Amino acid sequence: MKYRVLKRANLKVSEIGFGCMSLGENHAENTSLLQAAYSAGINYYDTADIYQNGFNEETVGRAIKPFRKEVILATKAGNEPKSTGQGWDWNPSKSYILKAVDKSLHRLQTDYIDLYQLHGGTIEDNWQDVIEAFEILKGQGKILHYGISSIRPNVIRRYATKTAIVSDMLQYSLLDRRAEERMLPLLQEMEVGVFVRGALAKGKLVNKDLSNYLNYSPQSIEYVRNKVDSFSIEKMTRSQFALRWILKSPTVTSIVLGIRKMSQLEDAVGIFNYPEMTDETYEKISASIPLNFYVDHRE
Repeated sequence: MKYRVLKRANLKVSEIGFGCMSLGENHAENTSLLQAAYSAGINYYDTADIYQNGFNEETVGRAIKPFRKEVILATKAGNEPKSTGQGWDWNPSKSYILKAVDKSLHRLQTDYIDLYQLHGGTIEDNWQDVIEAFEILKGQGKILHYGISSIRPNVIRRYATKTAIVSDMLQYSLLDRRAEERMLPLLQEMEVGVFVRGALAKGKLVNKDLSNYLNYSPQSIEYVRNKVDSFSIEKMTRSQFALRWILKSPTVTSIVLGIRKMSQLEDAVGIFNYPEMTDETYEKISASIPLNFYVDHRE
């Protein structure tokens, strides 16, 4: 495993992080998988209060308890469950965040959260309210650092330039390169860490069906797959090549992969059996795949 520095927090983060949303509903199986990830050197674990209506935080808390202080535990807030138990409403208010954190701490069986993230965000939000809540929680020792999880350029720009966020989690892959236009350069300039989600485009870059994804046609997805195959190193899987391409970016802190099976974990950490992607390969494949751009939330 290799590590990169989350600069604003001065934390060393594993290049592969564990996206816990994909975990199943069996505590024993989840514990086995999460502890295997820890043994493989993964030190970043990302969940959210709404995943499986709180079960996800609970199962993660149980699994990492033996090594809690040795890892970076991240969760998210801002979505308030409906009273019916079905779905949730967007609520980034100070009062809600201050209540939500205590529930997360209880489910995670910990007295602090390393990285607390706003789970989304719109340009209409009272962002000062959000930051005030985060700063209160830092002062109380309930969280150590805070960030956002957003793909909206206008939201990212506001938080990166006006607040002390340490990170943003955004969508980025060979199939979805929208962040390259403005967001990655800005985040690098501001020394805000980037946690990448959707690195395999929900499996479309690997071997799942070719149904529509992000307005891409099956032909477009197949085109990118074929490009990966044409450049890939012998024996390296498609997913490993796609991850290596993302890690070539100096702006990226960690790729947060949704891992549900041991085979997926083994494939992910297997990238370190291969050398880093060369500049030549990176430039060739990047030039061969068309860029796409954000249409909404630009200003």
